[in-house]
Amino acid sequence: MPDDLVPKDAGEVRETRLGEALSERYLAYAMSTIMARSLPDVRDGLKPVHRRLLWAMHQLKLDPASGFKKCARIVGDVMGKYHPHGDSSIYEALVRQAQEFAARYTLVEGQGNFGNIDGDNAAAMRYTEARLTEVAQALLSGIDEDAVDFRATYDGEDKEPVVLPAAFPNLLANGASGIAVGMATNIPPHNAGELCAAALELIQNPKATTADLLKHVPGPDFPTGGVLVDSAETIAEAYETGRGGFRIRAKWEVERNKGGAWTIIVTEIPYQVAKSRLIEQIALLLEEKKLPLLADVRDESAETIRLVLEPRNRSVEPAVLMETLFRATQLESRFSLNLNVLDATRTPRVMGLREALRCWLDHRHEVLIRRTNHRLAAIARRLEVLGGYLIAYLNLDEVIRIIRTEDEPKPKLMKRFELTEVQAEAILNMRLRALRKLEEMEIRKEHEKLTKEQKSLQGLLASTAKQWTAIGKEIEETRKKFGSGALGDRRTAHGTAIPAVVVDESAFIEREPLTVVLSEKGWIRAFKGHLAEDAELRFKEGDALAFRLHVQSTDRVVVFASNGKAYTLRAETLPRGRGDGQPLRLIVDLPNEDSVLALFLPTEGAKYLVAATDGKGFLVEGAELVAEKRTGKQIMSLEGAARAALCVPGEGDAVAVLGDNRKLLVFPLEQLPVMSRGRGVQLQSYKDGGLADAKVFAMAEGLTWQLGERTRTEMDLTAWRGNRAGAGKLPPNGFPRANRFGN
Repeated sequence: MPDDLVPKDAGEVRETRLGEALSERYLAYAMSTIMARSLPDVRDGLKPVHRRLLWAMHQLKLDPASGFKKCARIVGDVMGKYHPHGDSSIYEALVRQAQEFAARYTLVEGQGNFGNIDGDNAAAMRYTEARLTEVAQALLSGIDEDAVDFRATYDGEDKEPVVLPAAFPNLLANGASGIAVGMATNIPPHNAGELCAAALELIQNPKATTADLLKHVPGPDFPTGGVLVDSAETIAEAYETGRGGFRIRAKWEVERNKGGAWTIIVTEIPYQVAKSRLIEQIALLLEEKKLPLLADVRDESAETIRLVLEPRNRSVEPAVLMETLFRATQLESRFSLNLNVLDATRTPRVMGLREALRCWLDHRHEVLIRRTNHRLAAIARRLEVLGGYLIAYLNLDEVIRIIRTEDEPKPKLMKRFELTEVQAEAILNMRLRALRKLEEMEIRKEHEKLTKEQKSLQGLLASTAKQWTAIGKEIEETRKKFGSGALGDRRTAHGTAIPAVVVDESAFIEREPLTVVLSEKGWIRAFKGHLAEDAELRFKEGDALAFRLHVQSTDRVVVFASNGKAYTLRAETLPRGRGDGQPLRLIVDLPNEDSVLALFLPTEGAKYLVAATDGKGFLVEGAELVAEKRTGKQIMSLEGAARAALCVPGEGDAVAVLGDNRKLLVFPLEQLPVMSRGRGVQLQSYKDGGLADAKVFAMAEGLTWQLGERTRTEMDLTAWRGNRAGAGKLPPNGFPRANRFGN
């Protein structure tokens, strides 16, 4: 930068390349997002905003036994002291911690409108009130006993905890989700009682595998219930790697009515699915006629969810109806698992179930050591004071004399009775009422009690086994407190055998007859009903009919093209008959230089003869011709200038092949292989030209061809019979000059 452009009051000026400056600043932003906003800490399962919320409420003494305070007051404290960001983000975090349908174990108890499962927002913070729950109190337990480190707040005027003591397995119990820069996290909630049982297993058997832990933790436990329908193998792999997903379905039951009628009652919906939006989705699909088995949906929910689904008729199987809804709506959803967290060194990484529990246990071990040392220091201070008191009681008259006669009694007392400064100060601060005999007895009892506790704590610090036993007792107490009852009972069903319900995809489509029309220039459309053969069809100028096919709206139509590919069209998606239709090449990836050879409905179990202009061909199963993708499926492998020539039904026991050289060959169908794709085998040999036409027919019925408006059949084919790849002979007299069988 030129010197004349640098402000006079500027500090140090360093020339830096723009790319380097941007890279440095973006990296700083990314790290800030990862560590201070989006990823939870593996030890307490909290992001900074949630941790600051709980700490601020703890400072406001909003414990479960106290009264409520306005959320605006709480948000103001958090924003002003600890979290200098928008008040809306802080309030949204507080609200989510209070919603029973969002958090498996709420950390905040709300009073007022905190939203609902329909997706409605909470009232403004000036109207709502909150306080901590017992779960939050467990997370904070011991925070005033030097259990964790503190750091300065953003303005340096106060202190905030780096992490909470976390006597509750919050990371996995409540889960978390967040999107950082270049990484994200998504952790489902679990049952706290099951997590505690798995943690106890890990304490007793440090080498326990993920499979051992899954005996206690069979899967997520969502606050809204539902049914987990993944296999045990899928769940095990997700927990082993820390990545995967879980399929959750709504819980439903059949309610029988009079006269054999019935309805389906949905009592639980998947996690994070808004009930009102779910009903809107079902209603929209009903309006679009994409749920032909369903007649109506009603919401009769009160405090509990009750969605009523009425079938189109009573002959429908309830399981089939629900399967169609699971496939088409959010009655079945998938919750992704990405256990990406910050470890104890503040490093982001993906953990499995075992490692996450191990990190929580190690944190609890560190908290135990720190709290024990804190308690020992407090006991040592108190014992020092009590020791001074006992010396004073044993020498009461002399102590009183020194205090009364000396101008500086403190050093005299310290010298006379070998007291510490703390002991001397405590004696001088004693009240007269403490000099009674009963008080001396109480001090002796307290001294003995504290001495005994001191020895016990010192023994605890000296034994790793005792430490883990103590941690195990704490976790067992947590399991008893939060792992049973209305709060602790599992809500999401697991291990339920989901019956294999086969649903034809046509159940989603209203079945109606259609006539598919494809023009010579490649314009396709579908008319309602099955049009008669003599029905008048209009085309663009210079265009004409190429193919006409009667289908149902639920059918799949196969197009076979000269590039050897088979394309599948869904009949219900084809443009309707009004207008000229739509170019086929806009629906499938059909190159401009290729043409359509056949348009047909593949029959189940049937075979088709496909052949190329070089005389190669084979039989292919009808199922192999179906390909649910725009690019189609390559059936014939073509070489050089060869192109696919035909695709005709393979019904019969003989093949008739006709070359451009006007030679006819008839051979048994059994000489052709059945293949899924490839070049095939030589049907007929040619010196010049290639394949003109071929057909499969029944030898007993003779070979038939179209001659003008008449049909001719040749029964005696002895002269033309041979083996595959033969040259053939000239066809019978009267065979069409067009060199085509024509039917």
